Amino acid sequence: MKSLSILIADDHVVIRKGLRAVLETRPELRVVGEASDGREAIEKARSLQPDLIIADVTMPQLNGLDATPQMLKAAPNARVLILTMHHAEELIEQTLRVGASGYVLKSDAEQSLITAIEAVANGRKFFTSSVTSIVLGRIQAGAGKRAGQPGTARLTRREQEVVQLLAEGNSNKQVGNRLGISVRTAENHRARLMKKLGASSLSDLVRYAVRNKIIEP
Repeated sequence: MKSLSILIADDHVVIRKGLRAVLETRPELRVVGEASDGREAIEKARSLQPDLIIADVTMPQLNGLDATPQMLKAAPNARVLILTMHHAEELIEQTLRVGASGYVLKSDAEQSLITAIEAVANGRKFFTSSVTSIVLGRIQAGAGKRAGQPGTARLTRREQEVVQLLAEGNSNKQVGNRLGISVRTAENHRARLMKKLGASSLSDLVRYAVRNKIIEP
């Protein structure tokens, strides 16, 4: 992974220190600043121009989701990774809508944060695995109830595995390696899946789930 400059935005000092400790285990990750509220995060984004902003949802003055569009405007080349303790499906759609690239639960941060950063840095989306499991469960349940309706279809077990791995930030090559299949087969699975659900990306897949009331916004 290339060198990345990172801004941490969280109103809890202990959380910021913990994140810094995790990030500093990797020499290519440089924490260039910290912010304790949404307004400060926007100003720091403007002055520091970080490659990545890790932002908590719940912050004073301006929460992480509301601050994200302004942070991206202040630092156009940055990507935002939302970090939260809230395990709520509706936040997934909001995360995508405001332009953030990923969603990680604080409880998963120690295991998933570096993987999330690698995915986001390479232009992919990342959703913490427990959140993805909920989304896929709702998709499966909803598709089963709506099998006869246009635009809905039941996901096979393999399609579910592919979406899970893609949502966790894996490339097509990594999906193939994890499932013991070729890159071409992984690409074909993804293409068929997106066609089945009328989606062109993982972001579209999550929006599809909300739009079809598989996830309630």
